[in-house]
Amino acid sequence: MLTRKQHELLVYINDYIAESGVSPSFDEMKDALNLRSKSGIHRLITGLEERGFLRRLPHRARALEVMRMPETAAIGTSPGTPARNSKFAPSVIDGGRSGMLAGRPVTAANDAAALPLYGRIAAGTPIEALRDTSNTVEVPPSMLSRGEHYALEVDGDSMVEAGIMDGDTVVIQRCEKADNGTIVVALVDEAEVTLKRLRQRGNSIALEPANQKYETRIFHPEQVRIQGRLIGLIRQF
Repeated sequence: MLTRKQHELLVYINDYIAESGVSPSFDEMKDALNLRSKSGIHRLITGLEERGFLRRLPHRARALEVMRMPETAAIGTSPGTPARNSKFAPSVIDGGRSGMLAGRPVTAANDAAALPLYGRIAAGTPIEALRDTSNTVEVPPSMLSRGEHYALEVDGDSMVEAGIMDGDTVVIQRCEKADNGTIVVALVDEAEVTLKRLRQRGNSIALEPANQKYETRIFHPEQVRIQGRLIGLIRQF
């Protein structure tokens, strides 16, 4: 499943290579997607690599290879199934604050607690904030603590060394601060959300993967808002 920006970039790269025989530059991709910086393009390309849509050719400038295109033109869908996330946008509202993933109080039924399931969060690279709130998942009440909670499905493998696998459902306790070393849901640049281990280093924040294949990303504190901390995990076999 691709975000809207990932899909737009993949289509642009594919069309560009078909017309010119070479891949576009980062500046051309940035302008084509109306992004402010090339760092956003880097994150999108990394996400497309991790999902098997793109490959960077080593030791060559402007060398991207399109490995495959989505099987459906719709974003966040798969053939024969309705889209759970009908739209990606940094506009989930929590008390009037744009871009935040809002939790809601736990409701219990038949000895289980129903939490809002917002959709898939990329554990390999940030994705745009999800706004689907129509689905729920039942979890044991003993898994929960005080406050508000929500659940997310994991998409990616960058947290596998922390025992978090692709397809897992993570249970998140809503909070705005977390201790060093805590696995958190972080909102980046008011538009993208990711599941990573938090490291505060001086006047910077590091979002650290648990997979040696991926690099730690460093941000200014103003670029990152904590959306919650990991308190549980559900896995189906």
